[in-house]
Amino acid sequence: MKRKDIYPLLFLSAVFAPFILFERAYSFYDNFYGSFPFITSFIKFAILATAGEIIGLRIRTGSYTAKDFGLVPRAIVWGFLGMTIQAAFIIFARGVPELLTFAGAGDASSTLAGPLTSGKVGVAFAISALLNIFYAPVLMVTHKVTDTHIVMNGGIISGFFRPVRVREILERTDWQMLWGFVIKRTIPLFWIPAQTLNFLMPEKFRVLIAAIYGIILGIILAFSARAKND
Repeated sequence: MKRKDIYPLLFLSAVFAPFILFERAYSFYDNFYGSFPFITSFIKFAILATAGEIIGLRIRTGSYTAKDFGLVPRAIVWGFLGMTIQAAFIIFARGVPELLTFAGAGDASSTLAGPLTSGKVGVAFAISALLNIFYAPVLMVTHKVTDTHIVMNGGIISGFFRPVRVREILERTDWQMLWGFVIKRTIPLFWIPAQTLNFLMPEKFRVLIAAIYGIILGIILAFSARAKND
């Protein structure tokens, strides 16, 4: 590990440490999330998911910066994607138990809210599976389009607000990577198991954990891209 690799670790430590060490900081987070859940989601993903992309860039290129990387545009995109993730979590975490109950699986909502049992794990798995089957691919393709749009426009703020050439971007997309690895492999092998664990957690932590998962996945994708180019 080089000296410059210490700085991201210090940054992430500075983000998380106050909420772990100081009760007032945690209470502030708890109250702020309760009052402004979507704003909280925007902030968490803008910081953490973007940090994951910066770490991924370092793994792929050896540098934390690139001319067309577009740090601020990426943070904006991740912030808004974080808000959609918050919405999706609410829809699936509340809707899937109702679906299971309708299908004759008992009171799935009470099972999910209760103590850890095999039934609770089953409900969490069902939520995660349906979330990742119906929502995650749309999120991944949307992120790929915005990511490419940022690079095509030099990573600058003014370029970010230019019209998005969706058709051109989709035509030049590496579908072998996006479909063959990101969607086809990471969803069943990473996201469904990871989000199953997430839906066993209290609701207020789920989006935060998902953002942390984003850092982990960014590292996985970076190593995959690096291995492909070697």
